[in-house]
Amino acid sequence: MRLIKEAARQLQQAAHSKIPCTPIRELIGESNQELAYEVQNYLTQERLNLGAKIIGKKIGLTSEKVQQQLGVNQPDYGILFDDMQIPNGGSISVKQLMQPKAEAEIAFVLKNKINRTHPSVKELVEAIDYIVGAIEIVGSRIAHWDIKITDTIADNASASHFILGDVKKQLNDIDIIGCEMQLFKNNHLVSEGCGSACLGSPLIALQWLAKKMSSLGSPLNAGDIILSGALGPMVEIKEEDNFKATIEGLGDINISFTK
Repeated sequence: MRLIKEAARQLQQAAHSKIPCTPIRELIGESNQELAYEVQNYLTQERLNLGAKIIGKKIGLTSEKVQQQLGVNQPDYGILFDDMQIPNGGSISVKQLMQPKAEAEIAFVLKNKINRTHPSVKELVEAIDYIVGAIEIVGSRIAHWDIKITDTIADNASASHFILGDVKKQLNDIDIIGCEMQLFKNNHLVSEGCGSACLGSPLIALQWLAKKMSSLGSPLNAGDIILSGALGPMVEIKEEDNFKATIEGLGDINISFTK
């Protein structure tokens, strides 16, 4: 418990001071994912104690290349809180962020609880209310993004903020595997990809998360927002940048960054 509290303290101090800390793996090791999730859980409870509300989950490490880079063979997850959502077309000061980067992805909004440990794709489809496009702002409390798997898990999967698009579609209205994504920064194309970049399909990412959360006794709930993972490379954010993501069939998502 001492290591958990110390790791949490360092991450909290970094978040409050906006001064990144040294890698958490120096405390908890590079491979103990269970301990890293205990740090994440501790920080989640701290935020809940301060009045934050959980509104969903994010899935990270859905790119095979990133998995290889960090020496893992599965995704990870983090918690989405109500104070992390920014309206489409809104703005946020970069002073509120830490080493921010943007990535575009598909988000699921659930209408049913998924409490089976091994849910079928059919059950997942029936549990989805609708899908929207999203921009996720990732940020790291670890200096220079010097992270391994335990660093990012403990740091809530490097979550920061997110923006959902306004175009809501039913799953069968969109080709979530073949749909093309383009991410523009100040009107310049800076990242592109398609649905298959997310573990072959964003539905596979959702299935992984549903299995994981059910096995932990904390199943996904009706109303949850699920960010399924990036469809292309993430892009660094600086003050006065404007980003627009376009995902085929799901319209545009816009966000600007002020001083």
